[in-house]
Amino acid sequence: MNSAIQPTENPNSDLAYQKAILGSVSRTFALTIPLLPPAIEVVVGNTYLLCRIVDTIEDATELSPTEKQRLSRLFLEAVLGTISVEAFVSPCLEALKGYSNVDELDLIAHTPTVLRILHTFPDIDQAAISRCVSIMSDGMSHFHGRQTQEGLKDLAEFEEYCYVVAGVVGELLTTIFSNYSSGFTKQIEGHEQLAIAFGQALQMTNILKDSPEDRARGVSWKPVGMSQTALLNIAYKKLQDSMSYILLIPENEVGIRRFCFLAFGLAVMTLEKIANRKEFSNKSEVKLSRNSVWIFYAFTKLAASNTFLMKAFFFAASSQLRKLSAKKP
Repeated sequence: MNSAIQPTENPNSDLAYQKAILGSVSRTFALTIPLLPPAIEVVVGNTYLLCRIVDTIEDATELSPTEKQRLSRLFLEAVLGTISVEAFVSPCLEALKGYSNVDELDLIAHTPTVLRILHTFPDIDQAAISRCVSIMSDGMSHFHGRQTQEGLKDLAEFEEYCYVVAGVVGELLTTIFSNYSSGFTKQIEGHEQLAIAFGQALQMTNILKDSPEDRARGVSWKPVGMSQTALLNIAYKKLQDSMSYILLIPENEVGIRRFCFLAFGLAVMTLEKIANRKEFSNKSEVKLSRNSVWIFYAFTKLAASNTFLMKAFFFAASSQLRKLSAKKP
């Protein structure tokens, strides 16, 4: 354990904070993470918050690429225990004093709480989480200086970006699920690449959905010269791999299946909305209604243990994506 992080006398208060702040910084993950078995819900929730801190630094438009790199490095060192957590928190809050999202600022202020929870996990989970945060933090630092209005230089760089911000999370989830479920460990063997596709599919959805706002602030995470249709076709292929990934989760692991299927389904429906538009100027135009989200949430309760229902949903909800992929480039 990092000696700079003192154990709390009331671990329940730490967990209560984690649950509360999760609902404040992400409505989607506050919906999906509680579906997981209790033994891994707290691990995945904690991991999400660590990734959210990295994302907050990334999203801060007022910071220069150099400042983002400095703060990302300090955060990673705090997670790995090579510096005190305060050596990250103080300069980060100072740099973000003009940042508008008070919930994300509160999360950064409570980095010691998040790390205390991390250090209660089994060593095997801690090692996997540290690997994920290291790859994400180093990867984002690499891309901080590559933000341009034109976009990433090619498809390979786009895939690399999607890996360091989300594909690596797919790998981490696979490790956590495998530590918990011996049945999943057997099923996933030889198919580990599908985990990366699962994470990348969710990230590509975010990139396409957020592209108008990114463009407005002079940034693009799309590959230069690649059309929306071409990107949708790549994302659709990643969704197909994601479906294969979810189907490798044993049917009796209903919580894990629901967690993955809910995130997957929301991505499918969002990409389908994008595919039905030639262009859009605001992500609100392709945002799913709260009603749609809750209807699908209820559906996952029925479908999570039923492979036929999951496949039927994917087929029905991706008709425009299929049409686009069938066309010759």
